[in-house]
Amino acid sequence: MAITYYFNFQSFIFPLLLVLLSTHSSATSTSITDRFTQCLNNKADPAFPISEQLYTPGHSSFPPVLQAYIRNLRFNESTTPKPILIITALHPSHIQAAVVCAKTHRLLMKTRSGGHDYEGLSYVTNSNQPFFVVDMFNLRSINVSIKHETAWIQAGATLGEVYYRIAEKSNSHAFPAGVCPTVGVGGHISGGGYGNLMRKYGLTVDNVVDAQLIDVNGKLLNRKSMGEDLFWAITGGGGVSFGVVVAYKIKLVRVPTTVTVFYVQRTSEQNLSTIAHRWIRVADKLDNNLFLRMTFNVINNSNGEKTILGLFPTLYLGNSTALVTLLNKDFPELGIQISDCIEMSWIESVLFYTNFSIGTPTTALLSRTPQTLNPFKIKSDYVKNPISKKGFESIFEKMKELENQMLGFSPYGGRMSKISEFAKPFPHRSGNTTKIQYVVNWDELGVEAANRYLNFTRVMYDYMTPFVSKNPREAFLNYRDLDIGFNGHGKNSYVEGMVYGHKYFKETNYKRLTMVKTRVDPTNFFRNEQSIPTQLS
Repeated sequence: MAITYYFNFQSFIFPLLLVLLSTHSSATSTSITDRFTQCLNNKADPAFPISEQLYTPGHSSFPPVLQAYIRNLRFNESTTPKPILIITALHPSHIQAAVVCAKTHRLLMKTRSGGHDYEGLSYVTNSNQPFFVVDMFNLRSINVSIKHETAWIQAGATLGEVYYRIAEKSNSHAFPAGVCPTVGVGGHISGGGYGNLMRKYGLTVDNVVDAQLIDVNGKLLNRKSMGEDLFWAITGGGGVSFGVVVAYKIKLVRVPTTVTVFYVQRTSEQNLSTIAHRWIRVADKLDNNLFLRMTFNVINNSNGEKTILGLFPTLYLGNSTALVTLLNKDFPELGIQISDCIEMSWIESVLFYTNFSIGTPTTALLSRTPQTLNPFKIKSDYVKNPISKKGFESIFEKMKELENQMLGFSPYGGRMSKISEFAKPFPHRSGNTTKIQYVVNWDELGVEAANRYLNFTRVMYDYMTPFVSKNPREAFLNYRDLDIGFNGHGKNSYVEGMVYGHKYFKETNYKRLTMVKTRVDPTNFFRNEQSIPTQLS
């Protein structure tokens, strides 16, 4: 009996091809890494060897080094693209070598200061190009001069460390920056950071007087050598589009030795919609020494029903008596009493605002461990016209329909309204009463859970369309949001950049940023999915 053998060519060759391609890809990646590493060792300053600062995926410390500054667990999945190398720079020469060698070997460079980019763009890419990360956390020196009321701060320092070092030398000086102490200075300042002193002193970038930047040629520049256009661009336009910011020189501001804080709560059952409507009419017009936020969360009441909890965390640069008098006159609906207020030093108010218990030692600000760590999504909006009481009631109902919704309102006005929208790339000045931050946190890991909660955020954002700015619908660069635009850096990159660029910077500032980009980085070496493109595309 004859036996016929059937040979399935496809079932044999396809798996073989996959194995060969995978092996080739791995070998190619390894060879690229080897050549890149060799270049780094050759180009680095011999006085500052770089070899001990290099971590490849095969290194036992690679996972902990990579994960140490991942602040959004949405980007800590097994499927998340990983860098071929991490450079934990100890000296500017390490960054200079990285730029020169990355250009030679056509590698994509990511720069991470504190890891708080909300879309993970400081350590993740959505392209298929091999990439590496320059981690700045070792470059964290802070030199404070109370005599000159300035400080030089390296990009890898955290805001908490900056505040601590200022308070170490003075109880009447501060710096207007964010409330989260683990945020890295580099990204926070370059994107136009803000905080509780914004209405008194403006943004972080309104108080920056010099900078050190490594450009696309590997040169270390300061404000004078880089020129005013580039200095303008890296103070609010995102430093990673133009080079690597090594340090900023900041101007310290003066604060009273005693400030006042409170953190009151109000619920829907306590006329929250009336309070919210009044807040949005007056918060931007209150005394410049007062910063009164308003946030909304969904909670269950005593009957197990969903309701809205309003929180009003506040900082006042003055004493409690003056604060209560001021609010009873301009915002009586909130019902603030002396018993709600706590007087303390400015540095203690930083801890208070970050939800540390009263009496916590200020050394807590030196910790680089976040108080919470989970997957999240954040979006932003700007409000130009008051939202009615009925409008807030409808917003509250929509929040209750969805899951894990939090909306935060930060008041503008004060100093912010007096600075031109063209002074810095950040254009959201006069005419804006408040900025909205949409926050959705969740605990479940995995892509399926992420997609579900991302959808909740987008639904809430879409619902808010009638209440916020239009043409463009403005957004805050430091609340990075890939939903509002994405750049593939192909032949249409300039037009693609306009989509998000006009929202972050508005038309005039975006155009100026692209002009600076074209001059200082014509080949678009420094790029990410929302960077400033050149005008050559």
